[in-house]
Amino acid sequence: VPERPTLGNTDYAFEMAISNIRYGEGVTKEIGMDLQNLGARRVCVMTDKNLSKLPPVNAVLNSLAKYGINFQMYDNVRVEPTDQSFMDAIQFAKKGEFDAYVAVGGGSVMDTCKAANLYAASPSSEFLDYVNAPIGKGKPVTVPLKPLIAVPTTSGTGSETTGVAIFDFKELKVKTGIASRAIKPTLGIIDPLHTLSMPERIVANSGFDVLCHALESYTALPYNKRSPCPSNPMERPAYQGSNPISDVWALHALRVVAQYLKRAIRDPEDREARANMHLASAFAGIGFGNAGVHLCHGMSYPISGLVKTYKPKDYNVDHSLVPHGLSVVLTSPAVFAFTAQMHPERHLEAAEILGADIRTARIKDAGLVLADTLRKFLFDLNVDDGLAAIGYSKADIPALVKGTLPQERVTKLSPRAQTEEDLSALFEASMKLY
Repeated sequence: VPERPTLGNTDYAFEMAISNIRYGEGVTKEIGMDLQNLGARRVCVMTDKNLSKLPPVNAVLNSLAKYGINFQMYDNVRVEPTDQSFMDAIQFAKKGEFDAYVAVGGGSVMDTCKAANLYAASPSSEFLDYVNAPIGKGKPVTVPLKPLIAVPTTSGTGSETTGVAIFDFKELKVKTGIASRAIKPTLGIIDPLHTLSMPERIVANSGFDVLCHALESYTALPYNKRSPCPSNPMERPAYQGSNPISDVWALHALRVVAQYLKRAIRDPEDREARANMHLASAFAGIGFGNAGVHLCHGMSYPISGLVKTYKPKDYNVDHSLVPHGLSVVLTSPAVFAFTAQMHPERHLEAAEILGADIRTARIKDAGLVLADTLRKFLFDLNVDDGLAAIGYSKADIPALVKGTLPQERVTKLSPRAQTEEDLSALFEASMKLY
């Protein structure tokens, strides 16, 4: 496969895989019926300690009670999960012998629930079997999983549509994950009412994740330039490179972000803006879940993993953390200035969507135009002034580079190849933004 020789063994096809999605105000009340329709007898509900007291979880539990669904609750999900927190949830899932799962929360909850479902369905597997290479073995998932219904409460990760679960691997102080179409949720229930309980900075940081999902998937290496070409379609990765279908979703998500993100952050009562950002998160998920992301995400994993003392506003946590969306967006001006020479027209198009006047812009300045547009966007939203503002200095750059190197699953999708020196320069350029 294929019969004709491909140049340098690059791929010649792409594949689209997404969860079923249901959208509507108050649609959470249908979840009990969904589980009844599935014939579920023992359901695992996963969430985190903060959310367990908030309206979204309440709405789910009310629906389960109404339809007589027998469930057990696991509310010990860690915000920005680790390998240990994944293992804890996996143990709970193995003991419970559940026949369906419900994840109510942001990306951390949905990703933890995907991992619990996977390893409970494959009890003899070791943890690293399914973790992305080169950190884990990256084995294909061949076991059947139980149905998983995801109820996102943030407008960011798009995890309700994707087969990706991200965690901090403590021993190496890097983020990595599991990527397989097999772990994507059966159904994503997108209920914009759940976004009304989100504090301002959580709206902002989750929105930055949507922004970067859209920008990175639209500018990623094209699918037919990615190598190697798989010898079996089962080995074609979930992240395949930019392609004509993902492009549609990425661009649409970017337009929604440009129109609604600032409104959603500034006014918690702006239901139209919050509802649209909730949808944009899913749109971007469909895009990047099949195209992939590249350097902003690859570099974000050590930024989160090596956190020292930073504690973000509006996050009720007992440990230091850099929220995922923030760790991604802080490098975006430097990254897109670096990648633009490969697809300058796409970078200019993105800048125009985000508000830049490109009528007199020269194609060779595409990266600088997009970088400046992003800086202005972030400045308007009071984003910390670069990596230095969240506790990093130039002395940390070698460790940050070292943490980026194993992220080949995403860094190899950058349209422009990068050396360790390039990565060092990108981290240095991201120390200060304004």
